[in-house]
Amino acid sequence: MKNSTLPIRFGLVTAAVLVAYFLILSLFNKHTNIFYSLFNGVITGFGIYETIKYLKLKDGDKFDYGRGFKFGLTTGVVATLLFTFFFMVYSTELNPLFLEQLSAVWAKDYSNFTAIVFFTVAIMGMATSLVLTLSFMQLFKSSKNILSKA
Repeated sequence: MKNSTLPIRFGLVTAAVLVAYFLILSLFNKHTNIFYSLFNGVITGFGIYETIKYLKLKDGDKFDYGRGFKFGLTTGVVATLLFTFFFMVYSTELNPLFLEQLSAVWAKDYSNFTAIVFFTVAIMGMATSLVLTLSFMQLFKSSKNILSKA
């Protein structure tokens, strides 16, 4: 297995969990409540964290910040792109009334509301991926502090 497939695999699994969470919410008709989307950050964060942790365990002393950052960010981007694609299919093909239910006020005021929602989902996912990757890398980076090795 190539090393570059690791973040793609974790990204696929993370996206699958995001889709499953969304579909579970839709079973209980809670998918229109934006508050529940906060848990998407937890799901994405867990996927990124596990990718970096697995890489550090695998690489051992050869683990470096740049590679961990790249793998974490790739995991988040893959998960975000796949979830955004699912979100587009769901809201245009499977449940065309979803976007109007999501925000009745916005849907009436903006002619390109659908595009705005898709863009927002993608940008929020990318921003979450970047911030969480930077945060988790602080946990996994090697210390250069000579006092901490004593």
